[in-house]
Amino acid sequence: MKILVTGTAGFIGYHLAERLCRRGDEVVGVDNLNEYYDIRLKYARLAESGISPAAAEIHEAITTSAKYPNYRFIRMDLQQRDGLHELCRNERFDAVCNLAAQAGVRYSLTNPYTYVESNIAGFLNVLEACRDYTINNLCYASTSSVYGLNAGMPFATTDTDDHPVSVYAATKKANELMAHTYSYLYGIPTTGLRFFTVYGPWGRPDMALFLFTRAILAGRPIQIFNHGNMKRDFTYIDDIVEGVVRVLDNPQEPTDGPPDTETLESLEDLDPSWSPAPYRVYNIGHGAPVSLHEFIEALEAELGIPAEKEYLPMQPGDVPATWADVEPLEQDFGYRPRIEVPEGIRRFVNWYRTYGAHILGYS
Repeated sequence: MKILVTGTAGFIGYHLAERLCRRGDEVVGVDNLNEYYDIRLKYARLAESGISPAAAEIHEAITTSAKYPNYRFIRMDLQQRDGLHELCRNERFDAVCNLAAQAGVRYSLTNPYTYVESNIAGFLNVLEACRDYTINNLCYASTSSVYGLNAGMPFATTDTDDHPVSVYAATKKANELMAHTYSYLYGIPTTGLRFFTVYGPWGRPDMALFLFTRAILAGRPIQIFNHGNMKRDFTYIDDIVEGVVRVLDNPQEPTDGPPDTETLESLEDLDPSWSPAPYRVYNIGHGAPVSLHEFIEALEAELGIPAEKEYLPMQPGDVPATWADVEPLEQDFGYRPRIEVPEGIRRFVNWYRTYGAHILGYS
């Protein structure tokens, strides 16, 4: 296939582009290379994929990878509607995977306009491009943060999710609603994937594993929020990419009728994850929560260094626990996460020690 992947200088986008290129798809990567976190890591990811950092600097100029002849990159912001439409008109993509977004729960509390401009206006431009140029499959990143105040575990797409607690989560919920509208009105197959705490090599330096590893090796205390009473459905990057690829290979189809209509007393009882449109949202996670204490213990064991711990209150916009119900993704796509936390941490630490710290000037 010919696939547009947005956010290819980002953590998940980099890994996805590599996977698609290795299996022979033609990939065009887009990223605006913003400075939300250390830009050196983004350039290093591109360089690892064979994209010259100097070429990546030039806005709206396509450069071909020196590593993969089937991979081209263009620096572009999704808010540049004309440029995005010209790209889709010229390339005629079979599928789009939209991973570009302004990430970060806490950052959204102080920079809300950035999230609306990037995650909502930018996503609208993607949807319009899919509509105008008959793209047959749109896969896009959502987040476990949409569950917000939902206390039921595990989080399931059949649950209501109307109470997000951060602007970031609200924009991602808006993306799901926008995607449904375009699927229903224009027949665009769309699949939203709610990512659960993705970690691994080339990960973001503002995420817990990167922060903890750097602090422990430097002999500094690690900050543990909610006094350590946290659980996360930590999901290794390779498992995430496997799920995304399966979705890209299998676009959604319209549904004939609502499930179990005989048992419904009113439309309010309808499964909120159902739609007649070629639209679906799935959780994509490991399917097993791990306490933050266990996660830190596994990191300490891998580093061979005990962590000095600083316990702090819960941060605004955060939630105490996440746990993904991944059964629908398993049933529909055969998705089965394989990497357990100790192995995932081992792979990250090996990457950090041999490469990651050097990229960011920590060694």
